[in-house]
Amino acid sequence: MYIVTGGAGFIGSAMVWKLNQMGIDDILVVDNLGESDKWKNLVNLRYEDYIHKNQFYKLILEGEDPFETEAVVHMGACSSTTELDADYLMENNYRYSQMLCRFCLNHDARFINASSAATYGNGELGFNDDHKLAEKLKPLNMYGYSKQLFDLWALRGGIMDSIVSLKFFNVFGPNEYHKGDMKSVICKAFKQIGETGGMKLFRSHRSDYEDGGQMRDFVYIKDCVDVMWWFIENRDKGGIFNIGTGNARQWNELARSVFSAMEVAPDISYIDMPESIRDKYQYFTQADMSKLKAAGYEKEFTSLEDAAADYVRNYLAQDDPYLKSR
Repeated sequence: MYIVTGGAGFIGSAMVWKLNQMGIDDILVVDNLGESDKWKNLVNLRYEDYIHKNQFYKLILEGEDPFETEAVVHMGACSSTTELDADYLMENNYRYSQMLCRFCLNHDARFINASSAATYGNGELGFNDDHKLAEKLKPLNMYGYSKQLFDLWALRGGIMDSIVSLKFFNVFGPNEYHKGDMKSVICKAFKQIGETGGMKLFRSHRSDYEDGGQMRDFVYIKDCVDVMWWFIENRDKGGIFNIGTGNARQWNELARSVFSAMEVAPDISYIDMPESIRDKYQYFTQADMSKLKAAGYEKEFTSLEDAAADYVRNYLAQDDPYLKSR
């Protein structure tokens, strides 16, 4: 059995799709559906069973493996960078991940964990996924800190090389529709442009960046699941790895790629960044991808323009993108 926590969420459901593409249906989806629309992410997928995360937690605590687990792809976490309940993040993102990691190690199952580029803080130390730099990182928000704590726990315990912890940069793509304010800018821009013909971006509050010139490493979800599948196939590879393109792009460039995909003339305006996030805002992120390449991963990542075109035309432009199969 392949277990995907957060399996109805954005990256989790994409990973279930990837497993299906590889001919795997023996999948246990673990999630907390609640009253959200993310259940729709499961409609086009094939999997053996679904279980609520609390019930799954209780089963794992018993110490046995009733699932004959091959791998756990642990994408289940609170991913809100603005979440203020630190105790909740400690339990849900940190303790839960520890428990699942121990379970996998005890039962010889592959463990792939979702870390985050938020662990890099303001980027003053760069974005190198070398284990030796992990101790020096200082995340700017509690979400990033909860991810950082797990990485440090695994490193200090000497188990990081036996598992995989992936630092996702700015991921976008199909099945993020339920995420509200945490949806990617591309997803939000499609609706905004469709309704108004234009798109708003944050002004820069630093003299060394023009308005909309702030830069991010935008990575397509389809590339992310390709990497995760590669790690499932290559169990001898372990450690912390960045998941990005290695090529930072401006928000202005992202906006223009959406206008182009929608065949609409660019109309970009700028608004002040809320003061509440100005001192925590990252002006530049760019994944150092040399470690993943050195490990043997050879597939090229999709360009921002090609990824935006695929996402907009083949998913967002559909009458109901939830029901559009990849």
